[in-house]
Amino acid sequence: MSLLAQLQTDLVTAMKAKDEMKLGTVRMLKTALMKWKADNMKEPDEAAELQVMNTLLKQRRESADSFRKNGREEAALKEEAEYALIETYMPSAPSEEAIDAAILEAITATGATSAKQMGLVMKAVQAKFAGQRVDGKVISEKVKGKLA
Repeated sequence: MSLLAQLQTDLVTAMKAKDEMKLGTVRMLKTALMKWKADNMKEPDEAAELQVMNTLLKQRRESADSFRKNGREEAALKEEAEYALIETYMPSAPSEEAIDAAILEAITATGATSAKQMGLVMKAVQAKFAGQRVDGKVISEKVKGKLA
């Protein structure tokens, strides 16, 4: 079942259950995917769906941080709940060990020895995890640590 079909099913379920939180989040996800579809004039593939959901996750995370800094705990909790719900539609993330192994493999393959070559390593690692849910910030920090 495609993600859009799954979202439509979940939308109906949330309406019947009168679950406002889930309903709003599923509508947001579906709208973002439909916008991508309209902008690109084709059905989104898995990589496009993942990209759209990663963007939404990043927005939720940044919004929650911003709300917390400004003393709006209730709004931050709402953003975090949306984040958790969006995550349920995402593929599972690779383990820390798999990320570390991919970084070491990329460093060896590229011959990187200094932080100046971090971009090469990042590209190699991200290519390895294409189509999977990986936080670029986490990879960046780990690569910096290994090359330092």
